Amino acid sequence: MTILTLPPTDWARIAISGPTEEQRPATVLLVYRLWLVAFLLKMLGSTWDMSWHFKWLRDDLAPPHLLNTIGTVLAVALVIFQVRTGVGVDRRARNLIVAGTGMFLIAIPIDILNHRINGLDITAWSPSHALLYIGTAFMILGVAHGFGISTAAGRVRTIGLGLAWFFFLENVLFPSQHQEYGVLSLKAYLAGKPYAEPILLKFAADQLGRPVDTIAITNFSLPVGSWVYPVWLVGAAMLALVAARIFVGARWTATVLAAAYVAYRCVVWGILYGTGFPPSAVPFALLAGAIVVDLAFLLGTVSGAERTLPGRVGVAVLGAALTAAALGGGLYAQAQLVAPPVRYAVLPLAALALAVGWAALTVRRDPARR
Repeated sequence: MTILTLPPTDWARIAISGPTEEQRPATVLLVYRLWLVAFLLKMLGSTWDMSWHFKWLRDDLAPPHLLNTIGTVLAVALVIFQVRTGVGVDRRARNLIVAGTGMFLIAIPIDILNHRINGLDITAWSPSHALLYIGTAFMILGVAHGFGISTAAGRVRTIGLGLAWFFFLENVLFPSQHQEYGVLSLKAYLAGKPYAEPILLKFAADQLGRPVDTIAITNFSLPVGSWVYPVWLVGAAMLALVAARIFVGARWTATVLAAAYVAYRCVVWGILYGTGFPPSAVPFALLAGAIVVDLAFLLGTVSGAERTLPGRVGVAVLGAALTAAALGGGLYAQAQLVAPPVRYAVLPLAALALAVGWAALTVRRDPARR
């Protein structure tokens, strides 16, 4: 009898006291499948929410918020179940998912209060918004660790870990979507065809105390310096792909995840724009950086450098430099069509940050995992 065909009385017992030893493996898989559903709902909600804020006036009960909330409720239920029963978690996994969920839940009233006080506060880079995606990051890390220790090596674990790290990558790239939506929204405004509805423009004008002009729209659409976007893609997104490659342990992990993310953004671009919501620039440049990340790991394997710590650090430093160069080249090529403003002079500093993070991750890396 599988876990899905159990009678209601057994489901109630499992929810209260946990599964039997015979039921535990199937319960672990079910729990982590539900985690993936929760993360999928949260991802879809946040993606829609970013586009929504460039069109409509903010509303606590807007459909994207409700979709995200459903995912959050499911996540909270799973946290309670796993903490009570210990299914699929050790101390580290439990601490990560509890801390992440707690941070996310605390951020919700803080964000609502922030909007009550400061109005739109559209930027994804504000402290209250940062708490939301930092909390989600801890949740995903806890789930990835819990799933990794609860399942045997093989195809199921590799795919499950890959999906968890895909959601982690999407969460890391969430704030940078502000510039990707903002650059096209600014362009549309300057062309006299703004994506923002009149109610949003009026609210912004009332908040500013004057009519909305080009300066206000520029600050609204691109609220951070042009150095932020390349630094975040190199120092955060590429580091996430390095971590995914290490912890998933499969060749071409970074490339597959980057390609999956770009494909996802292309699909939602078509859906959102086709239903009247603002479009965004898609970060195709990620693919260039991801390929170099995987090639650096392949070089370490072929050369034997990964067998020693100095060798792995050397690969990290070389890989970071080449990854930053490749991603910078990708951004330059993409800018010929459409891309957020980029200050290329900061790429060496971003590469240094990536090298430090990459080298730190290699300290505990198991050379046997390729």
